[in-house]
Amino acid sequence: MLPTTAIDLEQVRLPVADRLLAVERELRGMAPSGFEALDEVGDYLFARSGKLLRPTLLLLANGVGGRPSPDAVKLAAIVELLHVATLVHDDAVDHSARRRGRPTVNHRWTHQVAIIAGDYLYSRAVIEVVALGKLEQVALLAHTANRMTIGEMRQLVLHDGLDFTRADYERLCEHKTASLMSAACELGTLSGAPQYRDAMRAYGHHLGMAFQIVDDLLDYSSSTRVMGKPRGQDLQEHKVTLPLIAALPKMEWGERRAVEGLFADPEPSPEAVQEIVDLVEAHGGVETAREEARSRAGRARDQLRRLPASPCLEALSLAVDYVVERVR
Repeated sequence: MLPTTAIDLEQVRLPVADRLLAVERELRGMAPSGFEALDEVGDYLFARSGKLLRPTLLLLANGVGGRPSPDAVKLAAIVELLHVATLVHDDAVDHSARRRGRPTVNHRWTHQVAIIAGDYLYSRAVIEVVALGKLEQVALLAHTANRMTIGEMRQLVLHDGLDFTRADYERLCEHKTASLMSAACELGTLSGAPQYRDAMRAYGHHLGMAFQIVDDLLDYSSSTRVMGKPRGQDLQEHKVTLPLIAALPKMEWGERRAVEGLFADPEPSPEAVQEIVDLVEAHGGVETAREEARSRAGRARDQLRRLPASPCLEALSLAVDYVVERVR
């Protein structure tokens, strides 16, 4: 099992805590559309602060080398807009009912509203980054948004596929999660000390891969109360993630048939889901995913050796611990 206590995210945020408050102010200024129906959704999405992990990484990367830039605050808010847009679209595509313990936009309103709201946040992010007038940052965020969209389509096309390979899974993680974390870290250095751009890009990539693997792992190992969504929801939604991919080749014929039966059932019972969770754990799928997350975390930490010592560097190292040890 994962540790019962996680690294406190506040420790990671500490060197940039004041700047994160400014990011939240920027977000509140960016989200309104002037149209009541959209603003109601925006108010709901931003009523509670999220983890702000990607803005935190951007600001920490911006502080590496001791040359933080005022532009980084706006860029951090833009990155969070993109992230929230992706979550809204993901929930609509997956027909998810809850996220972080609250009803999703598609569940509270409609799928159409969720898609339009996500599109609005994407387009708002584009408007904001163009207003900065820095072509390199515009190009990087546009490329990232494009990759994230491809990731959403890849996930939809591969939905229900028990022939989903580990290579397929890694490509999905790269597009869906690692691309934005990598971009956040790279954007931070572009506005600060660009000589560390390559190291921070690679750090963000491996950290993002570890983050998504742990996210998928938690679906097998955490309680509903902790996660804010039902345990086994990925299996309920017929998502194939690394724990299942690793366990399937080790299953006997009858066990494989049980998995196929669950994926053929449009509404599998909690008992059927629990049976597959137990099979995956018994065949080492959970442990394989845990080892891969730790490997990716190690590769992220290796990149930090290329950076000068500073409080931001220490926080970036703590971020690796947070990602691997988190319980939600």
